[in-house]
Amino acid sequence: MSRQRRHTSSRKRPRILPVILIAAVIILLAAGVFLFLRLRSRQTSPSDILKTYFSCVVSQDYEKMYQLSDTGDVSKKDFISRNQNIYEGIGCSDIDVKIRSTDNNSVSYSVTLTTLAGEINYDNTTTFTHDSDKGTVLVWDDSMIFPDLTSSDKVRIYTDEAKRGQILDRNNVVLAGAGSAYSVGLVPGKMSEDPSSDLETLSGLLDMTTDDINSQLSQNWVTDDSFVPLKTIATSDEELRSQLLAVSGVMLSTVEVRSYPYGDAAAHLIGYVSSVTAEDLEEHSGEGYSSDSVIGRSGLESLYEKELRGQNGYTIVIEDENGAQKSVLAYQNKTDGEDIRLTVDISLQQSLYDQFQEDEGCSVAMNPYTGEVLALVSTPSYDTNQFILGLTTDQWNALNNDESQPLYNRFRQTFAPGSTLKPFTAAIGLADGTIDPNKDYGSNGTSWQKDASWGDYYITTLQDYAPGTLENALIYSDNIFFAKAALNLGADKFTAGLDKFGFNDVVPFEIKMSQSQYDNDGEITDEIQLADSGYGQGQVLANPLHLAVMYTAFSNNGSMIQPHLIYKDQPESTVWIENAISSENTSILTEDLKAVVNNPAGSGYAAHRNDMELAGKTGTAELKAEQGTTGQEIGWFSVFTTDPNASKPVLLVSMVEHVEDKGGSTYVVKKDASVLDSYFRS
Repeated sequence: MSRQRRHTSSRKRPRILPVILIAAVIILLAAGVFLFLRLRSRQTSPSDILKTYFSCVVSQDYEKMYQLSDTGDVSKKDFISRNQNIYEGIGCSDIDVKIRSTDNNSVSYSVTLTTLAGEINYDNTTTFTHDSDKGTVLVWDDSMIFPDLTSSDKVRIYTDEAKRGQILDRNNVVLAGAGSAYSVGLVPGKMSEDPSSDLETLSGLLDMTTDDINSQLSQNWVTDDSFVPLKTIATSDEELRSQLLAVSGVMLSTVEVRSYPYGDAAAHLIGYVSSVTAEDLEEHSGEGYSSDSVIGRSGLESLYEKELRGQNGYTIVIEDENGAQKSVLAYQNKTDGEDIRLTVDISLQQSLYDQFQEDEGCSVAMNPYTGEVLALVSTPSYDTNQFILGLTTDQWNALNNDESQPLYNRFRQTFAPGSTLKPFTAAIGLADGTIDPNKDYGSNGTSWQKDASWGDYYITTLQDYAPGTLENALIYSDNIFFAKAALNLGADKFTAGLDKFGFNDVVPFEIKMSQSQYDNDGEITDEIQLADSGYGQGQVLANPLHLAVMYTAFSNNGSMIQPHLIYKDQPESTVWIENAISSENTSILTEDLKAVVNNPAGSGYAAHRNDMELAGKTGTAELKAEQGTTGQEIGWFSVFTTDPNASKPVLLVSMVEHVEDKGGSTYVVKKDASVLDSYFRS
């Protein structure tokens, strides 16, 4: 009987479970059908279709717009072309649609479009119909784009080009502005019957292949009377002009271009512009750039692009088939770019470039009291005007393959400062009490090491002298004195002192400069490296502008002045680092630096003047692979006027690479002396 009960129980369960499952499935199916119908109803509602349609305008999905429309006799190709040309032509970047009312087969709505000429607002009503293949669709004609637009009308956008601002020096001399050039082009109808020979001639004159020229001539818009531009050349090249005009069909048209009157002398500072690329248009979408625009590529042209370029004016209109204006959809006035006036004195900039143009180096000039930057020069350089006209392949390769790196901006980089750092090692030692300015530390000779633990490594200097005072150590630029000074301070105090002068910090300036450092890893742990760092070698690297700012402390009672590049009628100094040197120690070191230039034994005596007192410090950093070998030498000279009432106060820092066969830092001193002579006499 027990087996029978178990059997009976097992027969009842299969009957209950299917009933429950079937009921659940029915409920789920019913709910699914209900949700599907609700969603389908929402997706096909006229309001949602309309909003989807306009969202496709922004995403430029014109094919989907076509699928949502009954276009009548308008083909898919013509529909896409019409919408694309209009919406993209006016620079449509955003659309907001608000539904005002709905009827069974129509929707009334308001539209706001963002365009190059500003916002366009309009009200419209669209009807809907049913298509057997597409379902519910909107009935499309040209009034869907703008209510007043018919199929025979055109939407046009007229551009009023904004004038790019000029870049001026402190005396309003133009450093970048409007200039003119020749656009070289061909008129097909005026070419010879067999133009192959002429095209070969043009190919050689313009550094273009004949295929490139034929490609320009074969564009869809070209007719016999068209002027087909090929290249832009300088108006000053009269010989090339004559050769080009001798070719049948060639015409020259004067065009406005960006011009850089001082070319090479200010190239790394001013930079240059060039035509926008597809990547530029994508990156700066919605900012008013078009395929005809130019954009700053380097230097101040890039840094102040927003201010210089201004905003073009635009007018968007509907015109009928005869070209008559029916209505104005949007209008925006042009805003010309701002002029940027610099603190730079282009005569000083040019003079520095002329002196050092064959050298690999850079120069910084400042007013040490106001912080106005008077010159920023990097040599060798390149002519920025070549980038405007278009570099040939040979010219581009020559610039890039030149071992002297003319495209390299040296005034933004860092270099071993050599002995130009010694006044600041002295300042740290004076503040710590490890240097007594009145003490004779005795003679060290020309070679020295701390002890035998240094092995075969010695600190060397050029000449012995007596007495061994701080003043003489600066006059004779004694490496040993300042190596000992750094060792006496210890790494922590020495590096803390350099941090107080702005090492490992960003110089507050319009152009970003590389940060000065005293160690590749931020900390000096090696004793020999510490000794070398005391006289500006080891792993010490200084940016030329930063070094110039450090020297402003000697003109400002120990405070370092912030540099600036934008001109002000009434410049006021801004302190970057206050009391970097104490007032007392500033006076001591300034007198010592005067002796460097005015004492006949001083390393900077070649810059001595009888009509004006100067102070400064030379520096020669030797870069070598190992002790006992010779290496590249970098020559420096930092020099400044000492009279705060001087009519043309100036602080000048110049650096030249590869001076090992040119006389070391004396080479730089002599060139700076010539520059200063010209500057003071002008």
